[in-house]
Amino acid sequence: MTQMVSGPIDRLRAAMSGPVIGPDDVAYDDARRVWNAKIDRRPAMIARCESAADVSAAVTFATDAGLDLAVRGGAHSMSGASAIDQGLVIDLSRLNQVDVDPDAKRARVGGGALLGDLDAATQAHGLAAPAGVVSHTGVAGLTLGGGMGWLTRQAGLSIDNLVSAQVVTADGRILRAAADENADLFWAIRGGGGNFGVVIEFEFRLDEVGPTVQVGLLFWDLGTGREVLGAAREVIATLPRSVNIIIGGLNAPPEPFVPEEHHQRPGYALIVVGFGSVEEHDQVVARLRDAVPPLWEHVSPMPYVALQQMIDEPNAWGFYNDDTGGYIEELTDDVIEVVVEHLPKKTSPLSVLLFYRLDGAYSEIGDDETAFSGGRSPRFAVFLIAVCPTPDLLVADEAWFRAFWEALRPHTTAGVYVNAVEVSRGERVRAAYGPAKYEQLARIKAKYDPDNLFHYNANIEPAAVDNQL
Repeated sequence: MTQMVSGPIDRLRAAMSGPVIGPDDVAYDDARRVWNAKIDRRPAMIARCESAADVSAAVTFATDAGLDLAVRGGAHSMSGASAIDQGLVIDLSRLNQVDVDPDAKRARVGGGALLGDLDAATQAHGLAAPAGVVSHTGVAGLTLGGGMGWLTRQAGLSIDNLVSAQVVTADGRILRAAADENADLFWAIRGGGGNFGVVIEFEFRLDEVGPTVQVGLLFWDLGTGREVLGAAREVIATLPRSVNIIIGGLNAPPEPFVPEEHHQRPGYALIVVGFGSVEEHDQVVARLRDAVPPLWEHVSPMPYVALQQMIDEPNAWGFYNDDTGGYIEELTDDVIEVVVEHLPKKTSPLSVLLFYRLDGAYSEIGDDETAFSGGRSPRFAVFLIAVCPTPDLLVADEAWFRAFWEALRPHTTAGVYVNAVEVSRGERVRAAYGPAKYEQLARIKAKYDPDNLFHYNANIEPAAVDNQL
């Protein structure tokens, strides 16, 4: 005899093989917790999907029940896009399989996988896909916005290495998106965020990387900011493609390789990573060292997997976080003056300023080849990130980075990295993409999500019916 079920949560449980967690369940508080402690939301239910069919059932249920919907991959969204009050959270954490074909240099990655899952599986074969720099970040959220990190100069963004994807659209269909199938959807998900459906699988092209890379960390005090940033500008302009540098304004970590008297000292760090010869990396480090002698340095070979985990701890779960950022074309003297003035004003020892260099393979992709919310000319991505152990420090450092950003804004170029855009819609999202790209995305949105089911994100609103594709 078939048991009759009642109530919305029971109806969804009956439609899925994976568990559905509600407020009355013991697992609820843990299941709703996300990486950013600032976010404390109470969904009506959390659907832990175990298959594509589960995701399709959950999407259909949300539509039929009129529930707002959030999608949770790694739960790493700074603005809390992976949690929603009184709505349905589609939790992909059980869809975390990574399958590698080393001969074809391809990886199929579940929508709930973390960067650490991807790195471990691919590095077993001496391969890697370009991704971010914190291993507990979700592959899905990072990729859908672009995905930049250590390999960007030599291999491009994550989306530049995406070959295909499996997408559950708003009507519950499971579609393959690739250059040869649903090409408009494939274009849109490469930079358009979570606006077009739930991506349950990514297929990436892989490059040979590691397993050992060269890493140098050089640190200077705050008083040498002008000299250090000027030297970094000169060295970065002539970097070999196999070397990358991230510029950081941060506090020295309390690690064994840091002299104890410099633990937590605020200053400037250059992290120099070499994927080619040791000599090539050493030459870059020597140029920086000779230009401005650092307070201390640590230069050593390191497994690529360890590099990807290097800043996991200062970005651990449980801190209070917020951020902003954008792009600058050059580290001009004016930009350096803004940095030198504002960096010392941060309060939390964990808060940081980061400059990522974007050129090389990044700039070999045309502006319109993907939906990425940034131009492809050589530039720096700038991130101002408040990372705080307590909420009172977050209040102070949110004020810090807002004042910092206002001073830096006149020196920025068009576009905003959509992964740093809060859950919102309207002019900020339009500005991220620019008018032409936004309108193209809006037309594709109208085709695949005409009722804007997937709106809890940096939202692209569907175009009017007469402007649909």
